Amino acid sequence: MSHRPFTLMPTPRPLARSPQAQRRLLVLGAAAALAAPGWSRAQTQPSRPIVPMTDGPFYPPRAWRERWTDWDADLTRAERGDTPRTALGEHLGLSLVVQDTRGKTIDSAEVEIWQCDALAAYHHPAVRAEAGRIDTGFQGFGSTRSDARGELRFRTIRPVPYPGRTPHIHVKLRHASFGELSSQLFLAGDPGNAPDFLWRRVPEADRAALALNLSPAPAGSGLRWAARHALVVPA
Repeated sequence: MSHRPFTLMPTPRPLARSPQAQRRLLVLGAAAALAAPGWSRAQTQPSRPIVPMTDGPFYPPRAWRERWTDWDADLTRAERGDTPRTALGEHLGLSLVVQDTRGKTIDSAEVEIWQCDALAAYHHPAVRAEAGRIDTGFQGFGSTRSDARGELRFRTIRPVPYPGRTPHIHVKLRHASFGELSSQLFLAGDPGNAPDFLWRRVPEADRAALALNLSPAPAGSGLRWAARHALVVPA
């Protein structure tokens, strides 16, 4: 099977980030290179759509996050003033493709992710950013758009349990063809899934659409884990 390097792709249309953050996004491919398999035909065949879920209480308001100036596709490196910081936790290269239930890939879909940091703290105005209780090196939220093949990439951390919840990553998609859709991605086979109240509500036949299968990242990539997953939306 042929391999392509894992690179974070620049957003086709700017999403209100600083010049420093935009320049960093353009060079992240060299810093975060990861050999990963291309999308197989089986991964892009029609399948069940992701189950809609609410944003939850910790979706960061746009006006608040715009003050960060830094909310690109790399959540593992946060720019706070002139001091870049690196996130705690096990870094994850997350490759996604947006496609509909007929197998058609969707370009220019805006995709956002947010999750708690390695200390189980969300970055949100309702959460006090106390030293030792929040990871200031974690961006908390990221946004990018799919390319002409429907593909996009994030660099984040392996999700950790949040009090009362299994490890998960929130995801929101927007596109003229399907509107706006929010859901969550879970770790396939995680023991915390079974008792999780949201996972239990998902019909068993729909769970594969939300389950990330993690693999060890290649040595020298700067990542601990890699995952490739299709975000399937209604046709």
